[in-house]
This record gives sequence, C-alpha cells and structure tokens, in this order.
Amino acid sequence: MMEPIRSLLEPYRGHPLFHPAIIVLIMLGAMALVRMVVMPVLRRVASRTRGRSDDLVVDRLGPALYLSLLIIGMDRLAAFLLLPANPPWLHSTAATLGVFVWGRFAMEAGGIVFRAVHHGGAKYAWIQPASLPLFQFTYKVALVAVGSYLLMAAWHVNLASWLASAGVAGIAVGFAAKDTLANFISGVFILMDAPYKVGDVIIIDDVTRGEVTDIGMRSTRLLTADNVEVTVPNAVIGNAKIVNESSGPTLQMRVRATVGVAYGSDIDQVREVLAGAARGLPGVSSAEEPIVRFTGMGESSLDFAVLVLADNPRSRPAVADELNTRIYKALGAAGIPIPFPQRDIWVKEWPGAAPPAAGKAEG
Repeated sequence: MMEPIRSLLEPYRGHPLFHPAIIVLIMLGAMALVRMVVMPVLRRVASRTRGRSDDLVVDRLGPALYLSLLIIGMDRLAAFLLLPANPPWLHSTAATLGVFVWGRFAMEAGGIVFRAVHHGGAKYAWIQPASLPLFQFTYKVALVAVGSYLLMAAWHVNLASWLASAGVAGIAVGFAAKDTLANFISGVFILMDAPYKVGDVIIIDDVTRGEVTDIGMRSTRLLTADNVEVTVPNAVIGNAKIVNESSGPTLQMRVRATVGVAYGSDIDQVREVLAGAARGLPGVSSAEEPIVRFTGMGESSLDFAVLVLADNPRSRPAVADELNTRIYKALGAAGIPIPFPQRDIWVKEWPGAAPPAAGKAEG
C-alpha cells in the first residue's frame, strides 16, 4: 500500500517545500482523524451514561486535542525550517504551550467533576459536602504544583537550587504568616471534622450566635439575628466551644421559660395556668404538649420551668418572646402573684442629726 504513495511522491522529494508540506499534511490528517473518529466515539460512549458531567468533559477534550496537534505540528515545522540551528527555546516554547493547554483542560474538567459531586447527593457519600471545598482547593494546588514543575523542566531549570531556595523562603514565610497558617490549618480541620455546615445556627463561646453563611479556608462567616455579618477566624473557632443548634436528629429544639410564683400559691393551679399559656404558640410543634416542671423552692418564690419544642432554631427568639408574654398575662389574669426581692432597711442613726436634749430625754 505504501509503494504507490512513495512512487507518487518521488518526483517531488527534491522540492524545498516537500518536507514542510508532509508535516502539514500529517498534522491536518491527525486533526481530521480526531474530529471524525476519536471524538464521535468518545461522545457516543459518554451519551450512554446518566449524568451530563462526562459529556461536558468530552466537549472540553476536543479543543485540547486539536490545539495539542497544532502545537506539535508547528513545532516540527519550525524545527525543520530553522535547521541546522534548531534553537533549544523552540521546543521549550512548544512544551510551555502544551502545559497551558492541558492545565486549562484539567482545571475545567475538575470543576465539572466537583460540581457533579456537589449535586450527586448520596451517590458520592464518601465526600462530605462540608469537606468538598478542601478537595477543590487541594486539586487546584496540585495542578499548579505539577504545572510549575513541568514548566521549569521544559526550560531546563535547575530544580535542586529552586527547591533549596523555596525551603528557605518557606521557613521565612511561615514565621511571617503564622497567624494565616494557623487559620488555614484550622480551616482544614473544620472542613474535615465538620462540626457545622452552611445553614446551621451555631453559638461560639456562648457569645456569638448566628447562621453560618460561608466556610472558608481562613475564616467562617455568620449572619446574626440583627442581620449583621460576623467574620470569625478559623483559629479562634478551632479553640472555641461550638454549640450547633441545628445538628440534632431534627431541626426542632427546646425553648425554656422560667418563672417564680409566691409561696402559698396552689401548685396544681399554677401548672394548669402555665400549660394553658404555652399551648397553641406559633412556631411550636403541635405533636408534643408543653412540659411544666416544678424545679425548686427559692428564697422568695416557687420556681417553675415551661418547656416547648420550637420548629427550628431560627424561630427560637420569637417563641421565647411569645411564651414569656403569655405566661405573664396568664398569671396576672389568674391572680397568681409573681414575687420580687424586697428588703427592709433599718436606720440605726441618721448621719448629721443632733443628739436629743438631756432635759427632754428625762421628761
């Protein structure tokens, strides 16, 4: 089969454009083969799967293959035309372009895969949603590291000296940015341990309470009930006590109201009044009756606690407000007094008062 082709090309072998033309024809033939054979086969295979992520990756693969064949063909053509000089920077430039082409493809393909994992639900249970940003960050860092290594290798850079310099620079940067590194490392542990996730309502050290809106590698952002965004460094959260009000088996949570009534009050009547005040509260589960507990006998009051089950942590402040309001009104309507501390003050001697006269005192 090759003999007829050789005999056909033999008359043109001595022409100065013969070899460049052969290179161009091979390049165009390879690109046509990819376009008409390789890509249709890959698209047909990808179309048999349920998801769309592999179809999107195949779509990004086509331009990367075309550009790679073009770079290789132009490199071969330029090398032939520049003979016998054939400068070394020519192949380094081609390799650099190839690194950028495939680096972009790897970045886009990784983004497609991670988006598919994010929306995959239980199918990708081995990757937790809270730890997904860590995988994305690690993937990008690995791509940059590999790309940097290939670029330096393409330009024949002495990697040993660069690695030694990078080690010394890393130590200096580590000391200068120790707080930033502490936040980064704490962010890694937060993403891996997942004490909370975006959308949870948390309390940090019994001081800051809010809904988690973003978990970054340096800090976590909360939206408080006052509609104020608070940014907390991850190093602070790593050493703090975190109360996650949304991490129970359900979103429902207890809301407690405490009240004291006067000694001598009818305990059974107080129970009925408090239970009646807690029934039918908006934002409270109707599947469970309010709980009234007689918690103790204080210095000046009989102490009770009323417990209801709020539907979610976000409604807790409103439920507590309505519950306390109803309790106060119900006790007042029932004539049950709410005691408050009272003190009797005895004045032994008024400062600056004149002593009584002797005659008046005897009389």
